[in-house]
Amino acid sequence: MTTLVTGAAGFIGAYVCRELQQRGERVVGLDSFNAYYDPQLKRDRVAALCAEVDIRPLDLTDREGLAALFDEYAPTRVIHLAAQAGVRYSLENPHAYVDSNLAGFVNMLELCRRRGVAHLVYASSSSVYGDSATPPFSEDQRIDQPRSLYAATKAANELMAHTYAHLYGLRATGLRFFTVYGPWGRPDMAPLLFSRAVLANRPIDVFNHGRMRRDFTFIDDIVAGVLGALENPPDQDPSHSAAPHRVFNLGNHTPVELERFIAVIEAAAGRNAEKVYKPMQPGDMIETMADTARAKAAFGFEPATSIEVGLPRVVAWCRDYFGTNA
Repeated sequence: MTTLVTGAAGFIGAYVCRELQQRGERVVGLDSFNAYYDPQLKRDRVAALCAEVDIRPLDLTDREGLAALFDEYAPTRVIHLAAQAGVRYSLENPHAYVDSNLAGFVNMLELCRRRGVAHLVYASSSSVYGDSATPPFSEDQRIDQPRSLYAATKAANELMAHTYAHLYGLRATGLRFFTVYGPWGRPDMAPLLFSRAVLANRPIDVFNHGRMRRDFTFIDDIVAGVLGALENPPDQDPSHSAAPHRVFNLGNHTPVELERFIAVIEAAAGRNAEKVYKPMQPGDMIETMADTARAKAAFGFEPATSIEVGLPRVVAWCRDYFGTNA
């Protein structure tokens, strides 16, 4: 049995590859190594976490290249994490999201259904809840009022996966990630941005004047959720009355005030942050909070890492990788 991980050089992808490899499973990856953030960080991440995994440099829009990879490895399961990420960047470069998150997602759906993939697990996002949801966000709430194009593409992915499950019986599971953080994380997200700035005595931008709450989820908990979902595919209904497609929240179920989040970083760094308070950024959400009851019932998902445990590990990694002046 072979598992294909897309976005294998990405933050979540590299950790997932490492865990699969440590379990003795056959795993292959693909990643475009694009320049959304420094590709050297991606290469260093792979070297540190999953150097022995064969990761092919492929873009999701390369249909011929993707087909050749499927022909070579015949994956039985796919963990599709590759996507153009970032809420704010979608305001600057919308076409990147259409190419990767819509056209690229269709390419993956087509290959999965035509090559008989037993289970597709794909990344969605807490951003899909947008303006219509009330914390705690449950999977049954509406997702038809997104605040960004990024969120809209992720909501579209869920609809597309449901359609392929309904039409072709492709078993698919969508995972709505809630602000994932940890060592080797994305440098455009607050945990690394703030940690690096505090270590280097640079000011940090605090949006909505600090009146924000986030459900920060440590990478180890997320990996456990991804693989728990992978091992528990939705049932195929012989009557075809229900599509074999499910969606789960993967979050910490414990939203954290932004000011408390910054205080934990300050304590770990041993210095105070210079905070520059600014208004709300377009596309951002004021609060996220995951209702994780469905994931717990389905595969025992129960995150256990608080920010008091996780954030000092991020600060220590930033100090080691970037130094104190980066």
